[in-house]
Amino acid sequence: MIILYDCATAPSPRRARILLAEKGIAHETVQINLAHGEQMGDAYRAINPQCTVPALRTDDDEDGLLLTDNAAIAAWLEARYPQPPLMGSTPKEKAEIASWNWRIEFEGLLAIAETLRNGSPAMADRALPGPVNYAQIPELAQRGLARVNHFFETLNERLAGRDFIAADRLSIADITAVVAVDFARVVRVKPGEQHPELLRWRAAMAQRPSMSR
Repeated sequence: MIILYDCATAPSPRRARILLAEKGIAHETVQINLAHGEQMGDAYRAINPQCTVPALRTDDDEDGLLLTDNAAIAAWLEARYPQPPLMGSTPKEKAEIASWNWRIEFEGLLAIAETLRNGSPAMADRALPGPVNYAQIPELAQRGLARVNHFFETLNERLAGRDFIAADRLSIADITAVVAVDFARVVRVKPGEQHPELLRWRAAMAQRPSMSR
C-alpha cells in the first residue's frame, strides 16, 4: 500500500494530495503535526531524516521506496500511473509543463516561503525547512513580498485566453499554481480585481473535487 506522510495545513503535501486525487490512486495517509514539531522528532526522523513533508512510501518493493520531495513523488506517480497524463504526453507538452511548473515553484512558492519564514516571529531560526536551523533575514521577507505580487501579475497575464497554465488540459503546473495562490494568503496576498484572468481560472479549478483536498 502507498503511504503519504502528510500535514493537512501545509502547502507542500497538498500538492501530493491533489496529484494522488487526480490520478485516482488509493493510499493510506499518516498525518505529521508540523505545528507541534512532530517532523523534528525521532520517530519521523527515522522515516525521513530530512524532517519534511510530504514523503511517499511506495509499493515498489518489500521495504517500499521512500520519496521525500514533490519532484520525485510526481515523477514516480506519472511513470507508475500514466493516466491521466499530468506532466505532458508529447515532447512539446512535457517541456512546456515542466517549464511553467518550475517557474511557479521558484517565482511563487519559494517567494511566499521566503516572505513567511523570514518575517514571521513564530519561525525565528526556522528560515529554511529541514533538520538544520537557520536565522531569519528580514530583508528577504521584503523582497519575497515583492516577488509574490509580481508572480500574481505573471499568472494573470499567462492565463489570458487560456483555461490551463500549460498545454490544453490540466497539468501539474495548474496543481502547483493552485497551491501557490492559496498559500499566498499567509502573507496577506490574494487575487483581486486587478487579476481577472487569475480569478476566473481559480474559480474553474475550484470545481474539481481534488482541489478541496
